[in-house]
Amino acid sequence: MIVQMRRTVVTEGNAHKVLERFKPKEGKKSLIEQREGFLGREVLVKKTRRGEEEVVVLIRWESEEAWKAWEKSPEHIAGHKKKIAEHGGKPPKPDYVISSEGGLYTVH
Repeated sequence: MIVQMRRTVVTEGNAHKVLERFKPKEGKKSLIEQREGFLGREVLVKKTRRGEEEVVVLIRWESEEAWKAWEKSPEHIAGHKKKIAEHGGKPPKPDYVISSEGGLYTVH
């Protein structure tokens, strides 16, 4: 199993803006949830220090191949192209985002 992790630190009171991107619509599976090899997703929120909140998104995949298939899928690419087109190039980092990092981990 592979876990994709994305950690985003935001200014206090803005964690909900990150959560909105990962919250499925009521009664409807998101595109990622419909992908073969998708196992699940957890979204964690922690108040870190005064003025900051941390959002950690963990997405579990059956295999690295399943994750790669999602990353290369037309649906995933189209979502990023839409954001880029809306901003006339590389989308700017929202002003409420302090930092963002991620990684891919193998579960043993």
